[in-house]
Amino acid sequence: MKKHNYSAGPCILPQEVFEKSAQAILDFNNSGLSILEISHRSKDFVAVMNEARALVLELLGLEGKGYQALFLTGGASMEFLMVPYNLLREDGKAAYLDSGTWASGAIKEAQSFGNTTIVASSKEENYNHIPKGYTVPADADYFHCTSNNTIFGTQMTEFPSLDMPIVCDMSSDIFSRQLDFSKFDLIYAGAQKNLGPAGTTLVVIKEEILGKNGRKIPSMLDYAKHIKAESMYNTPPVFPIYASLLTLQWLKNKGGIAAIEKINNAKAALLYAEIDRNPLFKGTAVVEDRSKMNATFLLNDPEHTETFDAMWKAAGISGLSGHRSVGGYRASMYNALPIESVQVLVDVMKELEKTVQIPSFNN
Repeated sequence: MKKHNYSAGPCILPQEVFEKSAQAILDFNNSGLSILEISHRSKDFVAVMNEARALVLELLGLEGKGYQALFLTGGASMEFLMVPYNLLREDGKAAYLDSGTWASGAIKEAQSFGNTTIVASSKEENYNHIPKGYTVPADADYFHCTSNNTIFGTQMTEFPSLDMPIVCDMSSDIFSRQLDFSKFDLIYAGAQKNLGPAGTTLVVIKEEILGKNGRKIPSMLDYAKHIKAESMYNTPPVFPIYASLLTLQWLKNKGGIAAIEKINNAKAALLYAEIDRNPLFKGTAVVEDRSKMNATFLLNDPEHTETFDAMWKAAGISGLSGHRSVGGYRASMYNALPIESVQVLVDVMKELEKTVQIPSFNN
């Protein structure tokens, strides 16, 4: 049976990426060697790294605008640490928007470096919306936000215009929608959503913001050193970067971000329409802030949980359960998830409605 993969990450990737990656594990570029065993300094892999970095900038519309793309390690959580190390002055101030669990994690790391201001938070409402109407201190060294919140199903649609570097964690919605990416001075994203398998982290950074905070930065945490080494300061995670390149090529061949955004909009509209129409379900995020990547919802009556769970599993749906800290359901609709899979889920939700409304008679 075909599986409809709604996992939040690691998650679904394009089928052709699996096929080409599998072949590369056996024999990469007809070299007689596996991608898992070749030297990262080999001509073949240097070409992979160079193309991947260039394709990132091309798809984001940042070519020739002073940006560098890096493939690093440690996940987005490592960037929680690297950002203040590279941008926060010892006597400076960082400004953060607290919109979810991962934003909170980034704030915790920044607080260990110095003065960290939380400009707004939706924590008291269980992060069911994106804070708005906040003011960012003019003397902050940078402003940090998280564009999409996987656990709570919210997504930013507007970003402030500021006279300071803007840093954004786009781990769960990068490459999914058109934005003016030049508004951001540093973007980072764990690969395991819209880019590739876990094991590498994408960082896109405007070089001019570096080297200004006066800190002594450990070499492995210094963005400038990684840029100088062309993202090979140490041995990079070869296979995840190769799979990421394949995903970037797949996206470009589909028409780039503009094309995939239309598909993502259609998927989200289909599922949210059913959540709002079906009396058995309710969404958990404020409507205006609903994520198009991660739809979070609940059953109005928990008594139907066992029946619904059995139905979606029987339909070949996988990974629909909500995050353990929230419960309910979470449908992650990343770039590679086809709209046909969303229709399967919607059909199951409709079928549950019919099942619940059928009266039972005792003979």
